[in-house]
Amino acid sequence: MPTLATTVNGLKFKNPFIIASGPPGTNAKVINRAFKEGWGGVVAKTVSLDCSKVVNVGPRYAKLMAGGGGEVIGWENIELISDRKFEIWLDEYKAIKDAHPEGILIASVMEEYNKDAWCEIIERCQDAGVDAFELNFSCPHGLPERKMGSAMGQDPALLEEVCGWVMGVSKIPVWAKMTPNVTRIEDPSAASLRAGCHGISAINTILSVMGVNLETLRPEPTVEGYSTPGGYSSKAIKPIALRMVMEIAQLVNKEFPDRTVSGIGGIETGSDAAQFILLGAHTVQVCTGVMKFGYGMVRDLSDGLLGFMVSKGFKTLDDFRGHSLPYFTTHAELVRMQTARKAEEAAAKMVRSDAEWDGDDFVKQSDALSR
Repeated sequence: MPTLATTVNGLKFKNPFIIASGPPGTNAKVINRAFKEGWGGVVAKTVSLDCSKVVNVGPRYAKLMAGGGGEVIGWENIELISDRKFEIWLDEYKAIKDAHPEGILIASVMEEYNKDAWCEIIERCQDAGVDAFELNFSCPHGLPERKMGSAMGQDPALLEEVCGWVMGVSKIPVWAKMTPNVTRIEDPSAASLRAGCHGISAINTILSVMGVNLETLRPEPTVEGYSTPGGYSSKAIKPIALRMVMEIAQLVNKEFPDRTVSGIGGIETGSDAAQFILLGAHTVQVCTGVMKFGYGMVRDLSDGLLGFMVSKGFKTLDDFRGHSLPYFTTHAELVRMQTARKAEEAAAKMVRSDAEWDGDDFVKQSDALSR
């Protein structure tokens, strides 16, 4: 039987499925539940040193339904990072690791452009026993006004500097989480990796407006009659996430072969996970899927991925990780290859015609002329 166990940046995951930072990892109670259900890892909800600046509003979610009803295919949120005190989180990190020492607990952290703040949050979290860090450079709403989240992640020079601060004090693996709200995701990814980060997580949500209510004429979600652009997730973003993970994996393979990629975006089935791994992901993260289907979905994810591996004869994730990457090229090269194939087919057809000619037509024409 194949195995889903994998070692990433020295961390031993029993499977590649990780709860992504967000509501499903909002406190110790739900994180413990995730580990009991069988998730390989959990990225806790993003924390900062001072939660007093974090004020959520409601409603803060909006949905896009397939065909106007039924299945949720798109999800927008304007939820901020954790509004719980940092000291509470430190106590909960310790309690979670005591209860589930085998589970990989990843602290998601975010701070303003302040070296002392970044160094303090890293040192205090790792002293609490977390296994790794994910640096949130990607939240698209709310905190960018404070030069946090995607405002930092969209500036490669700034990103490289901040990642350098973190790598100067971190003693455990560090992943930088990328925003998709950029022109070239390779640029901030490369900046993070140059600074020493062990891996890249991608993607976070896509800045969006879910829609406008045609009865009230107000955008949604509507808070006191107003709204703000928010982060778009769920299965509708999977094609975009796959493209960006592919681009990051190509960068990693070419320039940073010892680094890793954690794929995020619309993953709901084992088949979805297999596609991300085929494009170079070492682990896969799920957030909106858990909100839709519950923590127990990890069993279906595992069964689906194992089923794919059995069907192809793969024994480990390493057997097929990145297998599909060599099959990407430029449009110009596609034109060249297709033109060459058509020319070869035409030449082969001519050869077949010559080989099959038996001279009957020539004889018939000669007889007609002689008469």
